Amino acid sequence: MFVDRVKIDVKAGNGGDGMVAFRREKFVPNGGPAGGDGGKGADVVFEVDEGLRTLIDFRYKRKFKAPHGENGMSKSMHGRGANDLVVMVPPGTVVKDLETGEVIADLVADGQRAVIAKGGRGGRGNKRFATPANPAPELSENGEPGVERTVQLELKVLADVGLVGFPSVGKSTLLSIVSAARPKIAAYHFTTLVPNLGMVDVGDGRSFVMADLPGLIEGASQGVGLGHQFLRHIERTRVIVHVIDMSGSEGRDPYEDYLTINKELEAYNLRLMERPQIIVANKMDMPEAEEALQAFSEKVGPEIAIYPISALTQSGLKPLLIKIADELEETPEFPLEDVLEQEEQNTVLYKFHAEEPEFEITRDPDGAFVLSGDKVERLFAMTNFERDASINRFARQLRAMGVDEALRKRGAEDGDVVRLLDFEFEFQE
Repeated sequence: MFVDRVKIDVKAGNGGDGMVAFRREKFVPNGGPAGGDGGKGADVVFEVDEGLRTLIDFRYKRKFKAPHGENGMSKSMHGRGANDLVVMVPPGTVVKDLETGEVIADLVADGQRAVIAKGGRGGRGNKRFATPANPAPELSENGEPGVERTVQLELKVLADVGLVGFPSVGKSTLLSIVSAARPKIAAYHFTTLVPNLGMVDVGDGRSFVMADLPGLIEGASQGVGLGHQFLRHIERTRVIVHVIDMSGSEGRDPYEDYLTINKELEAYNLRLMERPQIIVANKMDMPEAEEALQAFSEKVGPEIAIYPISALTQSGLKPLLIKIADELEETPEFPLEDVLEQEEQNTVLYKFHAEEPEFEITRDPDGAFVLSGDKVERLFAMTNFERDASINRFARQLRAMGVDEALRKRGAEDGDVVRLLDFEFEFQE
């Protein structure tokens, strides 16, 4: 089963908690604080495995949770950092944040890695808070929470050559003849529902990967038919082979087919028209195909080369394969920067991220003040509320951020309820 788009949840590990401890050895007077730091939480890392060809594994496991770091210990011993959670993905995988639409990573090369969710840092033990004014602090931090996000994985087939054209023009037949691939071939539209890959040997020591892609129809750039399911895969091919049914067996005009396909490619991404495109006139064994080819050649002009073939009788294939191999030698692979630029152009959900405020104050229907924001929630999660020193430090941090003053401006008075996540506090002057 070929799966090329899937949604999963990833959660990096939390950092370990710092510890409050003191040295109490018999012959060590004034031993002082000796609480160790917590270990770092594990990252969620995606790594490319060239042996994978589909995202099918993610249909059965959609949640990936990395281990947490160990807590700090006494005698100034730090907790162990957790090993990263490595998730293998096929080459050509694009990872997007589902909430913002931002492209997090574009993984194309074997062994390439990207951190998708970063683990939290370990909380500091009380040894870190010792000062001349407070040489024995009873103060420590909890570990920082790991990043949690929902991502969408999109697989874009990595092939040197992509076959494009209307349904039933002979793309699958051509691939089955020039390679060992065995795509499903039948006399109805959209027989090919997923991309098929095949390795083509030219016969002169050169070879390349060819992809037979789902058929394209008018309106595909707006999602008609298989729409973006087709166009997503053509983005990565270096050379486009445009297969045209020159016999007109479907009752369509070959020249109109040619214009329609190019119009859809251009509408989806202007840069697709910059790729080398080889025109293949297929089904030349059919009656009246020669006359149609002559009329087609006059319309496109003499500057565009056309390769007449018959996939059924296997005629004309050798010159076509040599031409494709020659074009590939002259066409460099697309740099990653260009790929990411294309992603931004084609991602409707992509947004510009303005700098977010440190906190936000709203009101609940019952009159309580609700405090929210990434920074203030992270500080709250890293505060050890079992110790008064940590609580006082959290209060000072909120005051330094301007939370107290902002609450007063919103009308908060002594004794009013302030909510932060699932907890409630009383506002005190």
